[in-house]
Amino acid sequence: MNDLCADIGYKSIFHYGEQLCGDHVDIVEQGENSTVIVLADGLGSGVKASILSTLTSKIISTMMAEGLSLEECVSTIAATLPVCSVRGVAYSTFTIIHLIDNKTAELIQFDNPHIILIRNEEVYNYPETEMSIGGKQIYKSVIRLQENDIFIAMSDGCPHAGIGIAYNFGWKRDDIAEFMQSLAPAGYTAKTLSTILVDECNKLYGGEPGDDATACVVRIRKRVPMNLLFGPPSNRDDCDRMMSLFFSKGGKHIVCGGTTSSIAAKWLGKPIRATLNYESSDVPPTAEIEGVDLVTEGVITINKVLEYAKDYLSDNEKYEIWSLNNDGASKICRLLFEEATDINFYVGRAVNPAHQNPDLPINFNIKMNLVQELSKALKQMGKKIKVSYF
Repeated sequence: MNDLCADIGYKSIFHYGEQLCGDHVDIVEQGENSTVIVLADGLGSGVKASILSTLTSKIISTMMAEGLSLEECVSTIAATLPVCSVRGVAYSTFTIIHLIDNKTAELIQFDNPHIILIRNEEVYNYPETEMSIGGKQIYKSVIRLQENDIFIAMSDGCPHAGIGIAYNFGWKRDDIAEFMQSLAPAGYTAKTLSTILVDECNKLYGGEPGDDATACVVRIRKRVPMNLLFGPPSNRDDCDRMMSLFFSKGGKHIVCGGTTSSIAAKWLGKPIRATLNYESSDVPPTAEIEGVDLVTEGVITINKVLEYAKDYLSDNEKYEIWSLNNDGASKICRLLFEEATDINFYVGRAVNPAHQNPDLPINFNIKMNLVQELSKALKQMGKKIKVSYF
């Protein structure tokens, strides 16, 4: 069993004044541990560029995921997409990162800034083979993956950042590489690394980007399991079974909910120590049980985690809140979004009598929906999720 996995994240900013992004990223899974990632940059900006880049990335990622050769993919694109009548140049540039069995990365690059690879916290110069397909110069590389490798793919809006404003010739690839190398030791997620890079580009553009800018980061890491217990079982006799399954799993253990934590404490034979320091006004305080990594309140806390998860998947604007705060929801976010790769949910279906009060908005369905929505969001982050109901 290969214990490496890929954390993938990307972020784009639009050309100033445009409603659509001319860059597009597509990620297609090819079986358990293989993935095709395509970053395409459509010619120009706006609607036309958006359509061209979307088509390019969709066609390439779908064909490659089906196992067709690179030559076939590229010639299909050349035959399918129009060539710009004015400039006579190709419709869209692309970068492909093909992860095979999480052991090898195949890089294929056409006209985008070349992928930056950071290995052992240093910028690593990987070999490239130049080839010509359908009259296009394409660079190909095959790299054996190592833990903590960071691949940074970008559209040319990144190195063009700051042209005529902060730097006369833009933010060179070498400078971007150095900037990203300085972030490598911090252990940020791929999504956060891409956010930091694109936000920096936006600053260099003075907040009015002269081009679409996209960064897509792939971080190779070891698998880290995590377990989360939420709600007591529907049948009281199942408490022991639920607890022994939960606590026998490797990885950290998070317990959410008042009744749930009482059951866990009883099973472990340890007292619950309440912490009364309210870290944030809208999230209830956490508690402590020896043998549990984190003990929080249930529904309100998980609801907050879901809110942060949805933001993380879109603009990642609340990153500063959950990455620094010490309330229960922020702590869960750091464990699930940053640390964990495989998450096991143990969900009790008991109906909480306190929640049956018609004046209280919390009911049983809300709880089940929370779990479904959160597991869906975590899957979109590339986590492996398993939910067991009791």
